Amino acid sequence: MEEYFICPECGSDDVEVIKERGRELTLRCNECGNVWIITLPKLVKVPLIVSKHERSFKTFTELPEGEEIRVGDIVETEDDEVRITGIELEGDKRVNKAKIGEIKTLWGESLTYPKVIGVSIYLPKGVTQSFKVKVNRNEEFVIGEVLEVGGYTFKIEKIKTERKMLRHGKVRADEIVRLMGRPIRARASRSLEIYHGYEGE
Repeated sequence: MEEYFICPECGSDDVEVIKERGRELTLRCNECGNVWIITLPKLVKVPLIVSKHERSFKTFTELPEGEEIRVGDIVETEDDEVRITGIELEGDKRVNKAKIGEIKTLWGESLTYPKVIGVSIYLPKGVTQSFKVKVNRNEEFVIGEVLEVGGYTFKIEKIKTERKMLRHGKVRADEIVRLMGRPIRARASRSLEIYHGYEGE
C-alpha cells in the first residue's frame, strides 16, 4: 500500500522519507524543510473473498490495525483493487462497518475486472428479451441513448442502479444493475458485448 504524507507545517505533499526504522519514519518536507517523525500503524492481514462475477477467489489484504472499514470502501491486494461489499465478524455476523482486528472475513468485488450488467428489452405482446453484457466500469450510459445488443436495437428508457431507478440523466456502468428499454428503428451509438461467463485472466 502506497503511503501518502502531508507536511504538518506547510501542507505540501512534496515529502520524502529520510530514515526508516521498523514502523518509525523520519520525514522531510522539500518545500519548507520541516523534519518530523511518525509511527506507521501495525498492518493486519485480513482474509478477503474477491468476486469476479460468478467466480470467487480467496486472498487477503493488509490494513492498519484499529482503523474502521465500511461497506463501499476500496482496498488493495497485491494485484487488484476491490470494493468491499460485505464485512463478516466471528459467529458469521454481517455488519456494514467494523474495526480492523474484529473482522473475520471481508467480501468484495474486483474493480479491475469488467462490470457485468443486465439488459431488458421490452418487446410487443409482453415479451421481454434479456441479456447480460460486459462493459468497462467507467463507461457512461444515458437515458434516451440508442444501443445494439444481440441483434436488437433499443432505446434506454430506465436505468436501475444499486441505489435507485433513473428515468433521466446518465450514470457510470460501475453503479448500474440493469438497462431497460424498447426496440427502435434507429442507428445505435454503440454495440454491447454479450457476457458468456467468467474468463480467467
